[in-house]
Amino acid sequence: MRFRPRALVPTALVAATLVLGATPAYARPEAPTQVAPLGPDFLWGVAASGFQSEGHAPDSNWSRYVAQGKTDDPYNDSVDFFDRYASDIDLAAGLGVKVYRISIEWARVQPQPGVWSEDGLRFYDSVIGKITAAGMRPMITLDHWVFPGWEVDRGGWHNPGMVDDWLANARTVVDRYAHDNPLWVTFNEPTFYGLNELRHGGLPAADVPGMQDRIAQAHNAIYDHIHQVQPGAMVTSNVAYIPGGEDAINKPFIDKIAAKIDFVGIDYYYGLSPDTLTSSVQNLSQLWNNPLQPEGIYYALQHYSRQFPGKPLYIVENGMPTENGKPRADGYSRGDDLRDTIYWIQRAKADGMNVMGYNYWSLTDNYEWGSYTPRFGLYTVDVLTDPTLTRQPTDAVPAYTAITHNGGVPADYRPTHNPQSCSLVDAVASCTDPVTVPR
Repeated sequence: MRFRPRALVPTALVAATLVLGATPAYARPEAPTQVAPLGPDFLWGVAASGFQSEGHAPDSNWSRYVAQGKTDDPYNDSVDFFDRYASDIDLAAGLGVKVYRISIEWARVQPQPGVWSEDGLRFYDSVIGKITAAGMRPMITLDHWVFPGWEVDRGGWHNPGMVDDWLANARTVVDRYAHDNPLWVTFNEPTFYGLNELRHGGLPAADVPGMQDRIAQAHNAIYDHIHQVQPGAMVTSNVAYIPGGEDAINKPFIDKIAAKIDFVGIDYYYGLSPDTLTSSVQNLSQLWNNPLQPEGIYYALQHYSRQFPGKPLYIVENGMPTENGKPRADGYSRGDDLRDTIYWIQRAKADGMNVMGYNYWSLTDNYEWGSYTPRFGLYTVDVLTDPTLTRQPTDAVPAYTAITHNGGVPADYRPTHNPQSCSLVDAVASCTDPVTVPR
C-alpha cells in the first residue's frame, strides 16, 4: 500500500458497472446464528513491503520520486526494517500468525545491470531464515512497485526490454528461495502499479496498456519457472479490489494471467454504497475517511469465487487506516474492524467459498507511498517524531492474537457495525441479495 486512489472509482464508472457488469443474484444461505472457526489449515498472516518498511533505500524509481519532491513526506529510513527485521518478525510470531509477507527489492539485489549484490541477497537470506525459524511461511512478492534506478534510465516499463531484465532478476530470486517453500506474489496490484507510475511521471499515459501487457508476459513466464524449481508452488498476482468497478478495472489484466494463478490474491480495504458515492470520491487522498464496510470482504470473495469456481482465495491485504494514529471519525477501533472483518470471512467460508488465508496490512506503520500520515499498522510507529522508531501496540494486537489462537471470532460474535442494506462492492448482487446478521 498506499497512496492509492485504488479502492474508489468515480461515480460514473460505478453507475456504468451496475448497468453493464452486474453479477446475477443467487439465493444466499440463511444467516447462521453461530459462525464456525476457520480450522487449523487456515493461513493467518501479516504483510509488509520492502521499500515501504526497510529504509536504507538504494537507487530506484521510488527513491527518485522522493528526491524529486513528488511526495508529501521525506522517506528518511522508514521504520528501519533493515536493521530491526529480527524483532519485527518476533512481533509477528507473537501474534500466532503462520505467514509473513515481504517483498524482495530488485534495486537492493541487482544494483547494476547484470550484477547481483551478495550483500543484498544475504540480507534477504537472513530475513527469510528468521521467518522460517520462527515457524512461519514466507510469502514473497517479486515486485511491489519498485525497480532499480538503472532500469529507470532505460525507460522503465515503457521499455519492452524491461520484461527480460525483470525475469533475469526474478529467476535469481526464485532459484535462491524456492527451497524455503514460500507462497509467491509476482506483481503487487498491477493495475495500480501502472497508475502510480503514470501519476509520478514514470510512464507516458499512452503506454499504460503496454505496461500491463508486459507485466502479464512476465507473470506468465515466471509462473512456469517457479513451478519448475518448486513443484507444488502456489503463485498469484494480487488485485486491489475496486468496489463497484472490479470487472471494469481489474478483469482485463486478470484475464491475461487467469490460466497461471494457483490462488486468487485479493486486497480489500474500503466499501461503497449509494450514500457514500460522493464522499468516497472526495476522500481519495484521505484514506482514513473512506468507508470501511467490513462486510464488503464477503462480497469481494463472492465475486472471485464465482469467477474462479473452486479456486483458493487469499486475502493478501486488508487493514484500517487512521490519520496519524488518531481515532477515526466513524468510531471504529482497529480491533473492532479486524474482528468484524474476520466474522465476514468466516461467513464466506461457511457459505462454501474456498478461503485459504488472510494477511493483515500491515505489521507496523510504514511509508504509504509518499506519506507517513495514513497509519495501518498493528504496531504504530511515529517515524517523523520518534527517533527511536518504537513499535507501539494498538488494540488490534490482542484482537489478532485471540483470532489466530481460536481460528476466528467466537461462535456467537456479532459485528459492531451492521452491514449496509445496499453495498455496491459486488455490483447489484450485493444490493439485491444483501448479507444480514441474525439478532
